[in-house]
Amino acid sequence: MAGISPVSSSVPRSEQTSIDYRFPFASMCVLFFFIGFITVLNDVLIPHLKHIFSLNYVQAMLIQFCFFSAYFIVSVPAGALVHKIGYKNSVVVGLLTAAFGCSLFYPAAALHLYWFFLLALFVLASGLTILQVSVNPYVVALGDESMASSRLSLAQALNSLGTTTGPFFAGLMLLSTASVVAGVGGVKLQYILLATMLLILAIVIKMLKLPELNQATSEEEKLDGRSIWQAKQTLFGACAVFFYVGAEVGIGSFLISYFEQQNIGNMSATSAAHFVGYYWGGAMIGRFFGAWVTRVVKPQSALIFNCIAAILLLTLSMHSTGYVAMWSILLVGVFNSIMFPTIFSLGVNHLGEHSSRGSGLLCLAIVGGAIMPLVQGHVADWLGIQNSFIIPAISYFVIIGFALSATRLTRKWDEQQTL
Repeated sequence: MAGISPVSSSVPRSEQTSIDYRFPFASMCVLFFFIGFITVLNDVLIPHLKHIFSLNYVQAMLIQFCFFSAYFIVSVPAGALVHKIGYKNSVVVGLLTAAFGCSLFYPAAALHLYWFFLLALFVLASGLTILQVSVNPYVVALGDESMASSRLSLAQALNSLGTTTGPFFAGLMLLSTASVVAGVGGVKLQYILLATMLLILAIVIKMLKLPELNQATSEEEKLDGRSIWQAKQTLFGACAVFFYVGAEVGIGSFLISYFEQQNIGNMSATSAAHFVGYYWGGAMIGRFFGAWVTRVVKPQSALIFNCIAAILLLTLSMHSTGYVAMWSILLVGVFNSIMFPTIFSLGVNHLGEHSSRGSGLLCLAIVGGAIMPLVQGHVADWLGIQNSFIIPAISYFVIIGFALSATRLTRKWDEQQTL
């Protein structure tokens, strides 16, 4: 993630086997779950606040804009924070910041101010950004180095579980008939509960005995006269991340409003929220299946195939009605599953000692989740919500271009190695 440099545990390998890291690792998995859980709550918060404040689609998409812009603004300072106070303390700071952001929903609801909700979301997302920068190295360090990849995969699966269950919880809290009548009252209760849980987690993490981590500073990384801005594949990879996150977030943000349409689902917001969980659940299932596929199929080929499938499904949804339109767009989640890790790995491929800087650049591109939904919101206000899915469809074409470029660069690299 952004700001992460190469790290290793300062605990000798001979001693690692004698230390029981199961509870600390479980705590890190809980953090991954909450990051996914809280992030996806926006998909349900958008239609709720849209109804309460009588917003158009562009105004409603400011929720995602304020949330994901934090990744762009806070990632670099978060990396500096980690370097100054260490990973464990940064995790605690991230949890406390996120908890403070959740607590701001109470005065925002009491004052009935939309801009206050946007401020609360930015603070909350800032805390999550710090967590993203901090928790990954911990998972790597908590145990045998040879099993680090397995631990990280399990932790990411917990993140997907959070994005799958979040919409069901938020739907009950915010979009039930009683909650709609209560207005922003349901928002206060939901985020105060989250703030309480995050505070408890911060206390638990602070009390845990976690390994010290050694990180390479930017001064220790040899530049050998090259700049990360000269790495074309990394720059194109950042572009692909920008459009991918924008497409994934944009689709999820509009699902409830889409399924409420009379010619699509003609259902209540509460019922539609359950289907949002299927969208993210498909991504979770596809991630497990994709992990096996990418072992036997070239990552670039798998990426192109998934993008084509996503484009076809979006096109089908845009030109159909009823359950065909619903399930075709929900299935896009399955094909989204491998895109981010595949783009990320291809984007930093062959960077060597510059990998950490390339990773930081790719993570800054997550800001696409702030900008692209706004663009889609403009199209939805102009041409209707169904036609607005042309924006994520175009985004997948950009990713295909990146995959083709990565194929050419990889072939060129392999030819150079054989000379």
